[in-house]
Amino acid sequence: MKLVKRTIPYILLLIIFFSRIVPVYANQVDLKIQSEAAILMEANSGEILFQKNQDRKMHPASVTKLMVMLLALEALDQGQIKLTDVITASPEACKMGGSQIWLEPGEQMTVAELLKAISIVSANDASYALGEHIAGSEEAFIALMNKRAKELGLKNTHYVNTTGLEPESGGEGNLTSARDMAVLGREVLKYPLILQWTGTWIDSLRDGKSFLRNTNKLVRFYRGCDGLKTGFTNEAGYCLVATAKRDGVRMIVSVMKAATDKVRASDISKLFNYGFSLYKSFQIYKGGEVIGKVPVFRGLEKSVDVVVANELTAVVKRTQKGTVDRKVTIDSLVQAPVKQGQKVGVIELFVDGKPCGNVDLVVAKEVRRASIVKIWVDIFKNIITANVRKVSA
Repeated sequence: MKLVKRTIPYILLLIIFFSRIVPVYANQVDLKIQSEAAILMEANSGEILFQKNQDRKMHPASVTKLMVMLLALEALDQGQIKLTDVITASPEACKMGGSQIWLEPGEQMTVAELLKAISIVSANDASYALGEHIAGSEEAFIALMNKRAKELGLKNTHYVNTTGLEPESGGEGNLTSARDMAVLGREVLKYPLILQWTGTWIDSLRDGKSFLRNTNKLVRFYRGCDGLKTGFTNEAGYCLVATAKRDGVRMIVSVMKAATDKVRASDISKLFNYGFSLYKSFQIYKGGEVIGKVPVFRGLEKSVDVVVANELTAVVKRTQKGTVDRKVTIDSLVQAPVKQGQKVGVIELFVDGKPCGNVDLVVAKEVRRASIVKIWVDIFKNIITANVRKVSA
């Protein structure tokens, strides 16, 4: 008994000691990040792996356009606009300074071309024009930006324009934080379409007459980097929300107010390297893999194959040895007409009970609606079949 009483204090001391030397990842290493604020996030889970002044309010410069991208992508997804929509540049849009593609009043470009200009060269005139097209005016679009920021829980974010330029009339410009921009970047990544532009190093507009080179040099010089948005003003310094994917693992980094472009690139590279050293992934499903079937009501076919929309990988820490569980949810019935790629379910992955990934389940092909005659014929056949079974029984 005396031995137990003597041992307990030492055990308690050991518990206290080890609890202090095993901190969370965000404080575990000193990466010597020079930017004033920074955050590293594993994209799949949203887990923060490193942070420095993550909630400090700062000017985002052109990183502002991440919200413009998100609202455009959501409008596309909801069918409010199309990539082929032709937008006529207003005089107001053409007055924007800073980075631009030199739109002329009355010049026409598609939504896709404006998104390309915003993503690759951070064009302020393109951002203004796209916002006008979506909401009817810049003021209305700014209201949408702030509304969406609130919905996403971006507590330190407030927009006064669509470009990130400092207001000519003075006063406070756009404000945000490293954490808010990482969260926003993760939301943007729900729409992989944007990566075809943010991950492009060199492109052009106006039938090759306007040369575009990505303001994000890491797209060319860091393996796996395919986005997202740079920013610079004298007030904001050098900012960047970057993302990279290696071996099925995607990281998001947000740095704000770096002293130079080189410092910004160096900080992000360090954070990426650290993140990729912590995680690994393994494939659970291939894109297009058939999971099952779903009945089709009033369709030319009675059922249709359900497939995995995209590759699904489990992303886990290299030191983690937990088991991966999956939860498959498929609609019990769909009504014709059914479009190819229509969502009918989801697969969710869990490691030790914690979410670690998900993917949509979609129908493999189109199923047209049957004619009234065929529907009644099928009903009649079902009745006869049911009666035959009863008699046989």
